[in-house]
Amino acid sequence: MSKLALAIHGGAGTILRSQMTADKEAIYRTALDEALEAGYKVLRQGGAALDAVVAAVASLEDCEWFNAGKGSVFTHQGHHEMDAAVMDGQTGRAGAVAGVRQIKNPILLAQSIMDHSEHILLSGEGAMAFAREHGLAFEDDAYFYTPHRYKQWQQALLEDRTLLDHDDRETDSDLEEKKFGTVGAVACDGHGHLAAATSTGGMTNKKYNRIGDSPLIGCGTYANNNTCAVSCTGHGEKFIQAVAAYDVHCLMEYKGLGLPEALRMVVNEKLVRIRGEGGIIGVDASGNTEMIFNSEGMYRGRMDASGVKEIAIYK
Repeated sequence: MSKLALAIHGGAGTILRSQMTADKEAIYRTALDEALEAGYKVLRQGGAALDAVVAAVASLEDCEWFNAGKGSVFTHQGHHEMDAAVMDGQTGRAGAVAGVRQIKNPILLAQSIMDHSEHILLSGEGAMAFAREHGLAFEDDAYFYTPHRYKQWQQALLEDRTLLDHDDRETDSDLEEKKFGTVGAVACDGHGHLAAATSTGGMTNKKYNRIGDSPLIGCGTYANNNTCAVSCTGHGEKFIQAVAAYDVHCLMEYKGLGLPEALRMVVNEKLVRIRGEGGIIGVDASGNTEMIFNSEGMYRGRMDASGVKEIAIYK
C-alpha cells in the first residue's frame, strides 16, 4: 500500500497578508479545508486518485471566491468561459475542456470527456453539446455572477487591460498583472496511482476566446505513475511556453531528480528566466507532496495518511 496523499491549490499571485481581512482569510481557509476533506474522503474510503482530485476540484469550483466554476471571472463580452483538465497517472488517459459557458463543474465535463469519448480536448459549443448529451449540470449566467468579479471586470474595462486573479495591489500600474486564479489538485491513492486535475475561469476581460495552460496536458496538468502528478497555477502563456507540467515529469524520469528538486528547477529557475510567475503542486508515487511558488502567495493545502492537514496562503 502506498501512502495516501492529497494536495490542492486555489491559485497563486500577489496575495498580501496586509490586504487580507480576517473574515476573508477565514472564508478561503474554510473553502480549502472543505476541498481537502472532499478529496481525501475518497482516498480514505479506498477510492481512486482520479476520483479524489475531481472531488477536490469540484468543491473549489463551487466556491465563489476561487476563479473556477461559480467564481469564474468575466470575459470582455461579459460572459464566463471556463477551462479544465484531468489526467490519470496509471493509464495516461486524460480529458480536457476549454472555453465552455454555463457548465456548473467543468472538471466533471473533463472527466466525462476522458471516460466517454475518444478525444482528449473539446472546446466551446461542441464541448457544451457533449455535456448536454452526457447529462452534465448547467447553470444560467446569474449563477456565475459575483459582485467582486463584476467589479474586477468593470475596472479592467475602464483600464482596457486583461487581468489575472489574486492580486491585492489593485493600484499597481504594471500591466503584467500578477493574479493567477486557478484551482487544482493532485493525489496518490492506496495503490500508488497518481492523478491531477486543474480548473480555471481564465483572465478577467479576456478576448478572442483566449485559453491558458490549465486545459493543456503537459502545460498546466500532468500525471504519470512513474514520476509525479502536478497541477499548475500562474501566467498561462509562460507555463505553455515552458511546457511546465511535463517538464517536472521529464526532470524526474530522465534526469533522476526527486519531486522537490524538479519543482524547484521549473518554478524557481526555468519559469523565472522567462518572467513566469506562479506555482505548482505535486505528488510522487510514494505519497510525498510539494507545493512551491515564486509569487508572493498561493492558496494551498495538503493532507496525508497521518491525518495531518496543512492549509496556507502566504509565503
